[in-house]
Amino acid sequence: ESVSQIATFGTMAARAVLRDVGRVLDLGYNFCDQLAKLIPVQPGRNVTLAEARKLEPLLAERERNEDEVRELLELGDKLEGLVRNVGMHAGGVLIAPGQLTDHCPLYAAEGTQHVISQLDKDDVEAIGLVKFDFLGLTTLTVLDWAERSVRAMGLRDFSLARLPLDDAPTYELLSAGNTTAVFQLESRGMRDLIRRARPDRFEDVIALVALYRPGPMDLIPDFIARKHGEQRVDYLDPRLRPILGPTYGIMVYQEQVMQIAQVIGGYTLGGADLLRRAMGKKKPEEMAQQRDIFIAGAEKNGLSRAKATQLFDLMEKFAGYGFNKSHAAAYALLAYQTGYMKAHHRSAFLAANLSAVMDDTDKVRQFYDDALANGLTLLPPDINASVYRFVPVDAERIRYGLGAVRGTGAAAIEAIVQARASAPFADLFEFCRRVDKRMLNRRVVESLVRAGAFDSIDGERARLLASVGRALEAAEQAERAASQSSLFAEAEVPRGGPHAYVEAEPWDLQRRLLEEKSALGFSISGHLFSIYERELAGFARTALAKLAPGERVWMAGVVTQARVQMTRRGRMMVVTLDDATAQVEMTVFSELFDRARDRIKEDALLVVAGKVQRDEFSGGLRVSADEILDLETLRARFAARLRIAMNGQADARRLQQVLAPYRASGEPACQVVVAYRNASAACEVALGESWRVRPDSQLLAELGAWLAPENVQLIYGALSG
Repeated sequence: ESVSQIATFGTMAARAVLRDVGRVLDLGYNFCDQLAKLIPVQPGRNVTLAEARKLEPLLAERERNEDEVRELLELGDKLEGLVRNVGMHAGGVLIAPGQLTDHCPLYAAEGTQHVISQLDKDDVEAIGLVKFDFLGLTTLTVLDWAERSVRAMGLRDFSLARLPLDDAPTYELLSAGNTTAVFQLESRGMRDLIRRARPDRFEDVIALVALYRPGPMDLIPDFIARKHGEQRVDYLDPRLRPILGPTYGIMVYQEQVMQIAQVIGGYTLGGADLLRRAMGKKKPEEMAQQRDIFIAGAEKNGLSRAKATQLFDLMEKFAGYGFNKSHAAAYALLAYQTGYMKAHHRSAFLAANLSAVMDDTDKVRQFYDDALANGLTLLPPDINASVYRFVPVDAERIRYGLGAVRGTGAAAIEAIVQARASAPFADLFEFCRRVDKRMLNRRVVESLVRAGAFDSIDGERARLLASVGRALEAAEQAERAASQSSLFAEAEVPRGGPHAYVEAEPWDLQRRLLEEKSALGFSISGHLFSIYERELAGFARTALAKLAPGERVWMAGVVTQARVQMTRRGRMMVVTLDDATAQVEMTVFSELFDRARDRIKEDALLVVAGKVQRDEFSGGLRVSADEILDLETLRARFAARLRIAMNGQADARRLQQVLAPYRASGEPACQVVVAYRNASAACEVALGESWRVRPDSQLLAELGAWLAPENVQLIYGALSG
């Protein structure tokens, strides 16, 4: 009766108002979505419709030329900023001295008995109610899961509460910057800082957490230099040594300011807290009053007026952005505990992190790559071995969680785990027959097939996927037959018996990896770039892992991400390329963007010429592209010869039939070279100019299907430009 959560009021921002108004006007979803996506996104602020017209010329142009767009924007201008809905603050809780209804109006969402205040966080504070912010952290859940896993794996007495705070391997891991999944220390900037600081005690971790914020960041170089003995630590008064010693003479925490006020200025605890608040608010009249009180107290305690003035100036400067040490220590403890778990119990810790982000495939990919980088093996999803979450099998292996397969869900996975408790599944048809049909639909089974979860009992994914409908139908018919004892039950089972699979063309590697990606968000049984690696072996490019700042180079990779950004020079695209050795961000500016935008698609291979530069913001590398080719363009421009090996399959007539439709003269045609080898001799025969061919994908596919892909090779000539 005296405690409730706090309301929030959601307003109609530019994108939301276009979608809402468009829905009311009965405009198509895609039409409204395209317009909404033209509203630029700027971190930290909402772009209004008026601003969007200036920032995005295409929006202004469509408003001028299209009546529907003009009407939509006109209505949107009137509604933009209005309150759209009432929500609940994620962590805000208020406490009243008596019944809430005596102090503020309450609100209950339709269909619920749970009441919240009708006042938002600012109004609640203004009427004098006590407001708390309760912070819920996924990290606490991750640590709990990891702790349970470690106990289940044999260390029954393991407890996070009893971890030593001086563990050398933990500080080595932190100092190496191996901090993916380590609380508060994951960002690029923090990794760089922790590598330079090389913390070797818990007090250092607390200080780094407190310093890595706007304002105190300026003190980081001094902190690191003093920690490593490269800069002398001086104290205005010897009494400051026990207060500032842990942070090498630098004021980092609010508590330090308060202690100095007590020890040097003679303040009481309450008076020191008032001083801290005054410094934070920076009110001139209050500060002048506190300065006089401090200097008088310091003089009384044996400090000269000049030094007291100097010390107060320092305190005033640092208190403006001083951090609460107890808050920093709580965060630092979680950082240390996550670092300890990663250093000593990696499989349990990373399995817990993967389980916590199962709905976000980008984060699953990040943790998956980190697990591999830390020497762990991730076993693929398996209907006979996996459960809903990622589970550590032992210290080196993690079993993939079925809950991370798109389109499944906890209820379906629970039904699968219950059904297999009596015995493992033998095949697809038995699987569909034994699992509860109320929880299992076609989409779930198809996703599991695409993810490779059936590979342990049948590796023919194409055949399995084609047979899912038949298997589910057979399971339903068998269920009906069992319940009805029908005389015609036998006739209802599909011809060929219950295991009558639908035959299908086996998937090639590319199809297999793309289907896997559709189910998991990325491919775990191979890398998409490997499909092109053999062909590109003859092309003089630089591997992404070997890029260095400097000259213009050619490189190749598969597109993993692409996003459009607005700049003063127009639109540009930031593309992430991956060639299995590394990933690199590539910038494509407006003119090239307009020419190449149709080629830049997710999972597409791009061959790029560009200049490699150091990215000062991230500390990594960035490529500024000046030429972008797809595979067809690369072949047409640079392919010099098509080499065909015909060992034991020499058939001139068939070769002539295959090559004939692709004959061409001049550019972009390449010479055909036939290589032949038998037990006693080997030779290469170059066909005449009249048999030059276009290096077409279809031609390479036909030759590969006849002679095997490894016997068909494009040889590239010298690169130009």
